[in-house]
Amino acid sequence: MSIPLDYESLRLIWWLLLGVLLIGFAIMDGFDLGTAMLLPFVARTDTERRVTINAIGPFWDGNQVWLILGGGAIFAAWPPLYAASFSGFYIAMFLVLAALIVRPVGFEFRNKIADPRWRAFWDYALFVGGLVPSVVFGVAFGNLLQGVPFRIDNDLRIFYQGSGLWELLNPFGLLCGLVSAAMLATHGAAYLAAKTDGVVQARAKGFVSIGAIATIVLFAIGGLWVWLGIDGYAITSAVVPDGPSNPLLKTVARAPGQWFANYRNYSWMIAAPVLGFIGPLLALLFARAARPGLAFIASAIGIFGIISTAGVSLFPFLMPSDIAPGASLTVWDASSSRLTLFVMLVSTLIFLPIVLIYTAIAFRALRGVVTASLVEKNSSSLY
Repeated sequence: MSIPLDYESLRLIWWLLLGVLLIGFAIMDGFDLGTAMLLPFVARTDTERRVTINAIGPFWDGNQVWLILGGGAIFAAWPPLYAASFSGFYIAMFLVLAALIVRPVGFEFRNKIADPRWRAFWDYALFVGGLVPSVVFGVAFGNLLQGVPFRIDNDLRIFYQGSGLWELLNPFGLLCGLVSAAMLATHGAAYLAAKTDGVVQARAKGFVSIGAIATIVLFAIGGLWVWLGIDGYAITSAVVPDGPSNPLLKTVARAPGQWFANYRNYSWMIAAPVLGFIGPLLALLFARAARPGLAFIASAIGIFGIISTAGVSLFPFLMPSDIAPGASLTVWDASSSRLTLFVMLVSTLIFLPIVLIYTAIAFRALRGVVTASLVEKNSSSLY
């Protein structure tokens, strides 16, 4: 089969597509994770909580398609990354899956019994279902920047040698978890400000300001921490972008400030952290100016900037190893075959637009504000 794209280009395209899918998940599923996190705080009566839940009710399950796409892309395009991450982050991933399973149960069961204690239990279950994934995803990125304890033997078998969940919950990892939680809480608050009215909307606007400030401050602290205290990784042997997928064919060294090397070499990449700061700031300003729709867009821009900052800082590394740096997985040596990447690219170019069109149709069809009178009149058909 003749493949029109060379191996290097396909690897780079799939690195970009992986970023698109992760950012798409954070933006699309992020607003309902953030809304769930804020549920106990923006809604104090049962009606207010039903308004909040129904604001995301029609969308949350469709938004999780982005998580499935991201996981599938890692599995098919970067098999060693999938193997190493799901081995090393196994318990953390289990917590995420458990939290994501709690969400649909909470949505479906909450309104089945009109008992305040029953509904309060599921409200806090939804809160946990929003908070845990938001924090764990940030913790995972924090550990990637520090390096993950795995090695690869001569048969290319991957062995994770970490001590488990508590090792992942280190100070810098937790800081990144807080960045993620603040970022998604801001996004959820901006969404609620655009999708609700009355006291729920007023409280949501307040949380946009709080979340945006927290995101900016925590993101800045994280950047300073990386600059002063976390060594980056650099390939010290010849880089072969179209070489075989064997991570052991290179040598890697750790060096202070290396995670900032791409910004020195490619000045345009500074746009990523700039957007990471500008997005939350604009969200705050638009929320205070009573422009919730623009605040939501600005929050999405901030998410794009923060996740892109991690991606371009790590490039070309996908998962560095802190116990065997030479085994670190990179864009150039951890991919599937050229044919696999090409077939996947064709499939993605067909199906990703379908997902986007479906999402656009769903949001257009279900546009409008969720009000207290709406949920009270439809008590049997809404959450």
